[in-house]
Amino acid sequence: MRKGVSVLIFWYNIWKRGVFILEEKEENLIKKVSKEVGLTYKELSQELGYTESSLRKSVYANKISTQLQRTIELYLETLKLKKEIKEADEFRKILRNFMDKSVK
Repeated sequence: MRKGVSVLIFWYNIWKRGVFILEEKEENLIKKVSKEVGLTYKELSQELGYTESSLRKSVYANKISTQLQRTIELYLETLKLKKEIKEADEFRKILRNFMDKSVK
């Protein structure tokens, strides 16, 4: 069997089981997100709807399920969208104040 085919089969089997094994040099996604948003594992687990122990197990085993990975991605996207909405609302207020002052 050619090397490329065996690598493809390896990644297919990992995908099929729904678990990604992170490389040593790659920082664990849970650790990274926890640091970025400034939350403890307990706080992050509550935000994601997971138990703290399941997050810790993923960190220490250096494995993350595709479901947890997708949950984290959606959580980060939600935070980004909330920030954009807040900025748009602030801009809208500034614009309204400017328009009110220029009409008077």
